[in-house]
Amino acid sequence: MPGFEIVAREDFSDVTYLLEVRHPLMAKAAKAGQFVIVMEHEHGERIPLTIADFDRDKGTITLVIQAVGKTTREMQQNCKVGTHLHALVGPMGIPSHIGHAKKVLCIGGGLGVAPIYPQARAYKESGAYVIAVLGFRNRALMFWEDKFRACCDELIVCTDDGSAGLKGLVTEGIKQAVSAHADIVEAVAIGPPIMMKGCADATRPHGIKTMVSLNPVMVDGTGMCGGCRVKIGEQIRFACVDGPDFDGHQVDFDDLMKRLGRYKPTEKAALQNWEASCRLRGGPGHAH
Repeated sequence: MPGFEIVAREDFSDVTYLLEVRHPLMAKAAKAGQFVIVMEHEHGERIPLTIADFDRDKGTITLVIQAVGKTTREMQQNCKVGTHLHALVGPMGIPSHIGHAKKVLCIGGGLGVAPIYPQARAYKESGAYVIAVLGFRNRALMFWEDKFRACCDELIVCTDDGSAGLKGLVTEGIKQAVSAHADIVEAVAIGPPIMMKGCADATRPHGIKTMVSLNPVMVDGTGMCGGCRVKIGEQIRFACVDGPDFDGHQVDFDDLMKRLGRYKPTEKAALQNWEASCRLRGGPGHAH
């Protein structure tokens, strides 16, 4: 059968779901920080997704996805165990530089908690003392706490509503970690642009080198389309081939957020059209 088989699925909430896909060659080649481009079906959109985990023995790649736009909602509806993805290209992007830092902060916000996991594990394997700071809107949206506890020396959970861990944003967790450990030398943060900007602002006064993973709109993933242009200091870079990791203290987050905002009307129209066609077919795509 063509395509790449989905061998496991887990739903973390009504919008967040995990797909484990069989792709032995990719599982062998994948490194922390890299991403893939997925097409659910032959006429589907190409979407970039960061690799959340890989298992070389099982030959699988794990993706954690949030159903926000037309394609991710369509995948939420159709991708079940035993079905196949039409295309899965990667691993793409430059792997994260793990190096030999002695003490590091790994910060994940919302969906960014998934791709920060391979980074935390890689740092631990390199011999670092790893402190993870994970942020969720509330306790119900939490996932992978056990996986992080298994590979981190300390885990700080933050929730917007205080239903678990510290009440507040991940920046509260960063403050707690920095006040307890004056010798943190590196941080890596993955999450929405506004969250990564907050992390960079929180670590800057302490001189902690902070890497962020940027996931802007991409079409081809090879630097040809220019859709993923980002401003890093005075230079223009392409997230797909120069990244996705960049120095958080150099990223122009305001430009990044403005650029992402430009696609909102098109994304909204695509979602509305898809929901309307689902209603016509009597499918489950109607808005909740």
